[in-house]
Amino acid sequence: MAGFKKATKAAAKLRAAFFGPSGAGKTFSALRVATGLGGPIAVIDTERGSASKYSDRFAFDVLDLEDQSIEGYVSAIAMAAEGGYRVLVIDSLSHGWQDLTAEVEKLAKAKYRGNTWSAWSEGTPLQRRLVNAILGFPGHIIATMRSKTEWTTVDRNGKKTPQRVGLAPEQGKGIEYEFDLLVEISVEHIGQVIKDRTGKFQDKLIDKPGEQFGQQLAAWLADGETAPAPAPKPEPAPAPGRADVEQIRGYIRAATTVRTLGKITDRLDQLVSEDQITGNEWSELTDMVAARHDQIEPREVVS
Repeated sequence: MAGFKKATKAAAKLRAAFFGPSGAGKTFSALRVATGLGGPIAVIDTERGSASKYSDRFAFDVLDLEDQSIEGYVSAIAMAAEGGYRVLVIDSLSHGWQDLTAEVEKLAKAKYRGNTWSAWSEGTPLQRRLVNAILGFPGHIIATMRSKTEWTTVDRNGKKTPQRVGLAPEQGKGIEYEFDLLVEISVEHIGQVIKDRTGKFQDKLIDKPGEQFGQQLAAWLADGETAPAPAPKPEPAPAPGRADVEQIRGYIRAATTVRTLGKITDRLDQLVSEDQITGNEWSELTDMVAARHDQIEPREVVS
């Protein structure tokens, strides 16, 4: 068992979540803060291309996630880790929760005589798998979550006016404990920090959270880092290890764009050249890529 060591923030990575009702600006705020943290940035988009509408404002790579099951999310997070992205935006986590609750309802009817409580004995480990994937990502994560929307009546200059308000985020109970920073964004685009491990922003209101906020978070994470030790003399490179072929299969199954498949193909060529996969494995995996490519962009049939 490894011994204790002095705690530092040098290797700490941010886990932040923005939640609010539709129209609050969660996606835009997440991209602004991610830009402030410093790229490269990847986005897992479950909102049917909503993030890509801001591609003229921010530089990022996007994966339009069609498989919104827990496994789909986990595979996409693993793909972003493999790609070496410094910041990952998950927009949004709520679709994974909706898919999981629907799956639990099916399990309850099929296996547990309608007892949803018992069915969660299978649903809870899946939710934990998603949380572990988020916590294990080697870069910063900013997740967005929808909140249920209700309407209230407010008095403005003696006139009753309806106002939309957001409630708790649409995600698993206790999800807030997994994040360093939890920000509720109103329809006026004002963020209220309701959880803050930095100790600098608790309960503060932030008008249109943006790049400056991201820079402040990056500075907090870097605070207290010491100068790096002199680099040791290079040692002979160890023999190449074995790539996780099953994980690569998951990347291929999760791919939803031709661009992503191209990156996977380039990576496969590199792995086989470094003897991290065998020639037979390379053939099998490239065949999977070709088949997935046909599913994404069906070839024209010439009559």
